[in-house]
Amino acid sequence: MGDRLSGKVALISGAARGQGAAHAERFAEEGASVVLGDVRDELGEGVAKAISDRGLAAVYTHLDVTRTADWQAAVALAEERFGKLDVLVNNAGILGMASVTEETEEHWDKVIAVNQTGVFLGMKAAIPALRRAGGGSIINTSSIWGMVGAEDYISYQASKGAVTLMSKSAALTYAGDGIRVNSVCPGWVLTPMNDEEGPEVAEFLAEATPLKRGAQPGEISHGLVYLASDEASFVTGTELVIDGGFIAQ
Repeated sequence: MGDRLSGKVALISGAARGQGAAHAERFAEEGASVVLGDVRDELGEGVAKAISDRGLAAVYTHLDVTRTADWQAAVALAEERFGKLDVLVNNAGILGMASVTEETEEHWDKVIAVNQTGVFLGMKAAIPALRRAGGGSIINTSSIWGMVGAEDYISYQASKGAVTLMSKSAALTYAGDGIRVNSVCPGWVLTPMNDEEGPEVAEFLAEATPLKRGAQPGEISHGLVYLASDEASFVTGTELVIDGGFIAQ
């Protein structure tokens, strides 16, 4: 328990499991009031209840990141329940492993809708509220695959590369409003979503990582706490890479 985010209000998408759930718990432990958004309502409500049962401030809302109305409702809930919005964490995302020739248009559209358009819609909905709060922090979840190439992740890489540059563009546009925008670029993380890639992929990526393992979700959360906090008051338009040394090779 700490106070690095004391008095701040954060909205986190994809918060029902994995990295999002870890971020929500860690933010609350550092004093933030947290709005958790996801489409997995039962899981999300459970995470919010577990946080609230510890005497911390958390509430869950249904949030399909591809729907403008859901984003508007989530931002409104943050302001109505907690009085403002200081931090947006665009965490929701989906995976997909396919080459250019193997990828389908249907799957391409789905990945882009969630991973790229979802980030755009989240920022669009949150920025007016951040302005009303006098500034704040937006943290967009990119990936090491948003920085360097890899085989057979064409739609995922397209979406995450876009997130990296969208973050830079927004950082420059809204610096005058006191809104900092950064992306976090994790490497292999031990989450239910990544488990769906199968044990062979997990074993390969762990072995290819200099630290010879995947990250625990909470290890990524520590970086997000920093970017959300006033400690990062001079940090905007950049990427925080947390990858066990993967792209240093």
